[in-house]
Amino acid sequence: MKKVLIAYVSRTGKTEKIAESIAEGIRISGNEAELKKTSDIKSPEELAGYDGYVFGCPTYHRDMIAGMKTFLFLAEQANLVGKMGGAFGSHTHSGESAPMIFDTMQFVFKMDMVDLGALNLKEAVVGTDDGLRAGQDYGKAVCEKFTN
Repeated sequence: MKKVLIAYVSRTGKTEKIAESIAEGIRISGNEAELKKTSDIKSPEELAGYDGYVFGCPTYHRDMIAGMKTFLFLAEQANLVGKMGGAFGSHTHSGESAPMIFDTMQFVFKMDMVDLGALNLKEAVVGTDDGLRAGQDYGKAVCEKFTN
């Protein structure tokens, strides 16, 4: 059994719902998921001990919110090179944050990223069956990286 950290920022609760559905997908695949708000992680050492990492943030004014940017600087110090990774986000219009997080994890942190790319859901979809399934499927895809 592998252990995956899902660290996220959520302004309205939508990104948190996506995090919860990704965690369900990870658990369905027989692995352990731990959810944490990025504001609760205070040091790079708190990122140790996980086999995979999934980071999420909503898009706000075509950007990540400040809390995620601060967290990514902290995560960079944790040396996640080669670790499995994924990224997700919610948005109302444009959806830039999830791909930016994904690219940071892949190209700056040098992580082994999930083949699906970033999961990016419109807020109107998050509370629906399709939104739940998308999150679960993403969580399962994250865990498929452990067996490949």
